[in-house]
Amino acid sequence: MTQRSRCALVLLGGGARCAYQVGVVRGIAELLGEPAANPFPILVGTSAGAVIAASLACGAEDFAQATRQVEGFWANSESRKVYRTDSPATLRAVTQMVVALLSGGRLAQAPGALLDTRPLRGVLEGHMNFSRMRMAMAAGKVEALAVTATDLLSGDSVTFFETLLRTAEWRRAWRRGQESRLAIAHLMASTAMPLLFPGEWLGASIFGDGAVRQLAPLSPAVHLGADRIIAISVREQPPHVAPPPPRSLRSATPAQIFGLAMDTLFLDTLDSDLERLDRLNELAARPGYLPTPYRSIETLVLRPSVDIAELAAAHTGMLPQSTRTLLRLLGAGRGDGGRLASYLLFESAFTRTLIELGRRDAHASESAVRTALRGTD
Repeated sequence: MTQRSRCALVLLGGGARCAYQVGVVRGIAELLGEPAANPFPILVGTSAGAVIAASLACGAEDFAQATRQVEGFWANSESRKVYRTDSPATLRAVTQMVVALLSGGRLAQAPGALLDTRPLRGVLEGHMNFSRMRMAMAAGKVEALAVTATDLLSGDSVTFFETLLRTAEWRRAWRRGQESRLAIAHLMASTAMPLLFPGEWLGASIFGDGAVRQLAPLSPAVHLGADRIIAISVREQPPHVAPPPPRSLRSATPAQIFGLAMDTLFLDTLDSDLERLDRLNELAARPGYLPTPYRSIETLVLRPSVDIAELAAAHTGMLPQSTRTLLRLLGAGRGDGGRLASYLLFESAFTRTLIELGRRDAHASESAVRTALRGTD
């Protein structure tokens, strides 16, 4: 690798919430003005964040134009473009799941997923051009793209990366980096939300959402040579004190439990990884305390200024009837389904709200963003 400074963009998963990330990168492009070179030589994404990262990599020759295109893609999204929304298909999957559970698998096999994502594959095939990404790499406009998925057979978190740099693959406890020629299948694997979306076969293993086993979401950027990282979270600043539970609820509903599980998968790992990186930075700052390969990594985390779950609660009526029925079956019919719904609300009214929120938050953080991007021109 050359010795010049590298800033990585890390986009974590979050389903429809990731429209917020689109707004942030669009806001960053507006801050840089036009024309502007791609400020992120290293792009790392998980789940829906992987789709955004891949879009930016494919359009790396013109960063502003790439952000406009990805904004247009998300601003006009619909649930039916991501998963089948016809009620019979959803009802069959739910019925099959219930019969399998009640019969212990004797009368039916549990479906691999409750929602069919073939529409998403078709949309990505028409939108994503990895040949353009490879041309941009050859021209030095982008250096690496990394997409994380979970090997559902071995339990490993696998980061598939493509780069023209001499970058060694890596292996750590339950996670590894594997150099690959990236394709739509890697994005489908990374976005396969547990139980909701079906897994994707890559080689001899079936893969699911990258957030399932992603213990160190910042690690791929570090392995690929970044010394500065901008990470875009889709969760507001974690509260120091847990909010009190709603008084109207006698017990936790399946929707609440599932929503909390989704938060744990998609949102919690970033904060713990940041704490770990901060400790390593403190040790690296002490001369001679750590071996030479260790280096200090600067980080900037951009977060929503408001709770996205609360925004989603006001938009749940826009979900397809089949999805609303599924949420009600999970107990999300009493005004407490915003958290779970926020991952499935791919309707344009909601995604545009998040995009605008991301733009505003990026502009409000202009000084921090410019500091983090220094030296990347």
